[in-house]
Amino acid sequence: MSGVTDKLWVRLLAAQLLIVALGAFTLVVLVEFLAPSFFTSDIRSMNEMMANPDSMADMMGGGMITGEPAGGFLTPGFQASLGDAFDSSFRRALAISLTVAGVASVGVTAFATRRILKPLEEVRLTTHRLAEGAYDQRIELPGEAELAALAADVNALAEALETTEQRRVRLISEVAHELRTPLTTLEGYLEGLLDGVFEPNEEVYAAAGRELHRLERLAADLADLSRAEEASQPLEPEPFDLAELAREVVAGLQVQAEAKEIQLIAADLPSTRVLADRDRITQVITNIVGNAITYTELGGKVTLTGGTDHGDAVLDVRDTGRGLTGDQQKAVFDRFYRVDRSGAGGSGIGLTIARSIARRHGGDITVSSQGPDKGSTFRLRLPSKHPA
Repeated sequence: MSGVTDKLWVRLLAAQLLIVALGAFTLVVLVEFLAPSFFTSDIRSMNEMMANPDSMADMMGGGMITGEPAGGFLTPGFQASLGDAFDSSFRRALAISLTVAGVASVGVTAFATRRILKPLEEVRLTTHRLAEGAYDQRIELPGEAELAALAADVNALAEALETTEQRRVRLISEVAHELRTPLTTLEGYLEGLLDGVFEPNEEVYAAAGRELHRLERLAADLADLSRAEEASQPLEPEPFDLAELAREVVAGLQVQAEAKEIQLIAADLPSTRVLADRDRITQVITNIVGNAITYTELGGKVTLTGGTDHGDAVLDVRDTGRGLTGDQQKAVFDRFYRVDRSGAGGSGIGLTIARSIARRHGGDITVSSQGPDKGSTFRLRLPSKHPA
């Protein structure tokens, strides 16, 4: 059993013991209080009869008292009568005590059981509604700490399911939006060619080809995103120098940087050994550096630095671009998020894919920025491995 279940079992056991103790205590108190009262009442009645000779003569028929009746010498027969009177008093007191104790025990048991079972019933009903798709359901936290912990776990599950459903709906909408733009453009070119609005020349074909390439890239990005988030593509780790790989990526992106007159610098990277899937990490660094180039203005600078931090290998990609607000820093890794949808940029899932791959390696990607127009720094963190 889990810790919460153990605690709940202890509380139930303690509640049952409390009920038993309460019943026993009530029984003892009532018997101690009622029995002497009943017994005294019976003795008083007997004394009154003993003081009346006629009544004593009628009841006892002689032989129970010697000498004057008022003398009160008890015979064995009178002692038996006295015992019978006490037994009668005790039985009446015990019967009343058991009745009152039983009612009290039933009341306490019903109250305790209701307090325990009511939250559990709410949990059952809530999970049933969650299974039906009502992800906005929440449970009011009960007073008992263990049951409150269970209800909080169910609420956390409901919140996670609601968030997942919202992301699913948003993903469908975003994919439809991303597909609609190139498809609409292609449809316009085809209709223009059919209607004679466009001449079937190289320029039109090139424009249509760019839209087809955009669709192809989006399909590839979606496939990569699916594989990254589902971890369906196995990793093939091997030891390599992260700094060396970063310089190779920079060399491959120099043409893109030069087209925007951006300085792309990775000269002072210290050697850092890691054990990771080289191809996947190449994809990660390419997405980060490519994103920095995209959102850095003409004549800007993108600088790569690295080293170790708390035993992990780190690679920082710092740009002099437009920077990010606090909200943008939180959303920049979301699927299909783009800081400027009206400007240049890819599908908006490159950083999502990059972070998923990094996390599969036990690392992460974080971002920091001083604000708009102050640039951004993306940090890739990977566990540092030193093969023997």
